Amino acid sequence: MIRRLRNLLVDTTPLREVPRYRWLFGGHGISWMGRQITVVAVPFQLYQLTGSTVQVGALGLVQFVSTLFVSLAGGAIADAVDRQKLLIASQLGLASTAAALAWNASIDQPMVWPLYVLTALNAAVSAVDLPTRAAVLPSLVGRALMAKAFALNQTLGNLSKAAGPAFAGLLIATTSLTTTYLVETTAFIIGSMFVRRIGAMPPTEGAARPGFRSIAEGFSFLKSRRLLQATFAIDLNAMIFGMPSALFPAFGIEVLGGDASTVGLLYAGPGIGSLIAAFTSGWVGRVHRQGRAVIIAVIIWGAAMTLFGSTSTVWVAVAALVIAGAADMVSAVFRQTILQLSVPDHLRGRLSGIHVAVVAGGPRLGDFEAGAVAALTSLRFSIISGGAACILGALAIARFMPELRRYIDEQVP
Repeated sequence: MIRRLRNLLVDTTPLREVPRYRWLFGGHGISWMGRQITVVAVPFQLYQLTGSTVQVGALGLVQFVSTLFVSLAGGAIADAVDRQKLLIASQLGLASTAAALAWNASIDQPMVWPLYVLTALNAAVSAVDLPTRAAVLPSLVGRALMAKAFALNQTLGNLSKAAGPAFAGLLIATTSLTTTYLVETTAFIIGSMFVRRIGAMPPTEGAARPGFRSIAEGFSFLKSRRLLQATFAIDLNAMIFGMPSALFPAFGIEVLGGDASTVGLLYAGPGIGSLIAAFTSGWVGRVHRQGRAVIIAVIIWGAAMTLFGSTSTVWVAVAALVIAGAADMVSAVFRQTILQLSVPDHLRGRLSGIHVAVVAGGPRLGDFEAGAVAALTSLRFSIISGGAACILGALAIARFMPELRRYIDEQVP
């Protein structure tokens, strides 16, 4: 019984066996906490200064645009330079934006425009940092431990998303915005110190210089690999058709008859599901048919969203979102594993950059799709039809892009 339980829990083998990964993992955790402080503190301060939800909402647009364009260049840079040095530079860059936010918060009349500019810069630096972190994993842990390492990263990320905002809110309430931003600054500096311990990771011989030609080379490689195209397509399918988070406030109040706390539960549901799945992900390292697992996970996501849109009961709605979040975590682990194991090292940064752009853009397009369909029809129809379209899209990708359905990792023990 105890052995079965251990096999179910997240597998910590990469942490036990790979010292360099331990340093990357620790630094990643501290850095993620710093990012979550930004997620709470900047919108809070902006609303405090303007009283405008529209201006607060514009922060998301600024981050999306910055991430979308810079992630492509960030991936090219990650393939052309020492990745350890790039990670250190990105952490110090994030620390600089946090320090600038602390300065703005400390003056007698804090200004609004720096919040937008510094948020854009923060997103831009993150768009370099994230694909670089993904690209270094294969060199650190090796093929056999890839899925387990990505599962650990998902666990860490979901823990940070759960604890980070609460910690940020507590800091703001008990100290000040200035102190909160300084704590964020310190987190990124400590994160850079951890990264120093992973050792040099120079580019492969003959690595391309960053630029339009280098970015085009990444897209050219993607064009020739239908398996990778399928992983991106199935993620966009799930996020565009089956990600109605923009409708959560209206659905929670108008359909479920709840209040702000109900809406909060809806937003928390997918994160709770992802966290549960991450903690019980010990089995992922034993899955051979990883492509098929992605397809099944996306179908479960779509079915869960269909259930969510069909119910009028709060606990059923939240349970459906928890199931969806768990399925999304499974899909994310195997999609990232397939990506990193199907790409040569000298292109991993660029393909990871494209992946970041897809992950950033999909949910925003999903918000637009869900809102537009709801405006033309109804809340229920938008969510239910989106879930059904997600299922049909996954089945179509499985049928017409069979490379994903047939993918098997032969080296899984």
